[in-house]
Amino acid sequence: MPIAREHRWLYPIDWRELSAFIRFGRAKGRCEHCQRPHGRHVLHLGDGVWWDEDISRWRNGQGRCVRRLPPPDALLCAQPGFVGIDPPSQVRITRVVLASAHLNHDPSDNRPRNLAALCQRCHMRHDASEHRRRRWINAFRMRAIGDLFA
Repeated sequence: MPIAREHRWLYPIDWRELSAFIRFGRAKGRCEHCQRPHGRHVLHLGDGVWWDEDISRWRNGQGRCVRRLPPPDALLCAQPGFVGIDPPSQVRITRVVLASAHLNHDPSDNRPRNLAALCQRCHMRHDASEHRRRRWINAFRMRAIGDLFA
């Protein structure tokens, strides 16, 4: 996730090295919330459930194994109402990219315990409330400027 231009001064000069250490040194190339591997294409069902090729099992959004689903080959071949297997609406493929996330949403706080290696899905879910707050502030500021100069 690119750093916003107005926030670049909050990050240290060695941010790339620090981020690489968190993503590949500490997390070993996997999301710290759901265990998705960096740089690989994964099958997922859109609700957080994804296929882990390393262990040949489905995992949920928290990285725990899911037992109720058949392998993707059987899932893709299943017909609605056939043999008791209801196929998902769509099996999708996504390329996973890890990013370093600030857990307290403060980009100047670069302590290792405040940083986590997260995939796109987990990062967006973690930052959803902060994005909502910033969107509200920006809309409020634009309305205030409009009122000032209208």
